[in-house]
Amino acid sequence: MKIRMLTAAAVLSLSFAGVAFADAKVTASLATPVAAKTKVVAAGALFTCEGSTCVANSAIARTVTVAGCKELVKVVGPVTTLTNGKRTIEGQDLATCNAAAN
Repeated sequence: MKIRMLTAAAVLSLSFAGVAFADAKVTASLATPVAAKTKVVAAGALFTCEGSTCVANSAIARTVTVAGCKELVKVVGPVTTLTNGKRTIEGQDLATCNAAAN
């Protein structure tokens, strides 16, 4: 009986982890390219930046928000796009985000 309970708890916890990382790949286009390949932790994701692109292969929902964008630009500078394919930071939200880079 204990093994069944432990197995059920493990399955349940893994299902919640899947929800936390549901917004898989996030891509940011940088206004100014990075000089060398760089890894950056920002907005709950690990970004690999090379040239004018940063990619996080596994990210949480808040990564593609204005707050998440602000965390990223504080490290890599202004971005021209931030998207996960479902949500894109643009317009006034992008301007607000990039203001944090200064």
